[in-house]
Amino acid sequence: MRVLLFGATGMVGQGVLRECLRASDVEFIQTVGRMASGQRAPKLREVIQQDLFDLGGIESELNTFDACLFCLGVSSAGMTEPQYSRLTYNLTLGIAQTLARLNPQMTFIYISGAGTDSTERGRIMWSRVKGKTENALQRLPFRAVYLFRPGIIQPVHGARSKTASYRILYTLASPLFPVLRTLFPKHILTTETLGQAMLNMLRHGADKTVLEAADINAFSAVR
Repeated sequence: MRVLLFGATGMVGQGVLRECLRASDVEFIQTVGRMASGQRAPKLREVIQQDLFDLGGIESELNTFDACLFCLGVSSAGMTEPQYSRLTYNLTLGIAQTLARLNPQMTFIYISGAGTDSTERGRIMWSRVKGKTENALQRLPFRAVYLFRPGIIQPVHGARSKTASYRILYTLASPLFPVLRTLFPKHILTTETLGQAMLNMLRHGADKTVLEAADINAFSAVR
């Protein structure tokens, strides 16, 4: 498989990149982002693009891919709806529309979030925007679109958030993860299981297009 990864420097993207590099059936992986991941591997290529709203200058480097794993995302904390929409809906759709034109055979997997509102009419701002983004992605002419809605994610194997407050939160919460996994084994994910589930989705496909945490955990174990 030839895989394109957006968001490789974020916590989730770090975990997904690790699993792609470890997977024997991923022959080539290319990251696109504002900075390099810092990883080195023969099958890894990194494209640095400061303005992700304008991919015109790198379109020649975005074709002939089998899949896009889209792990870009921002917190809505402190943002107005137009600000959050620009960085969530506008950015995601701009990139996805370009990829659909260049790679109609591509499978597109989007990291969304638990509680996303598919009706786009709920009271929670981020949930509405995520729902609008999911709905728009499903209308694009990809081979397939899958929407992952993780809730609590435990960073493992050195993955860490770029947001300082989140890093502190994860550090404080780390002793609780074993307890949470015992109490709610289907609903607590790790960056490793997310990456494994995404790759298994590419390998096997699925009847459902929206996967909640329990679905993602189950798919990570498919062999």
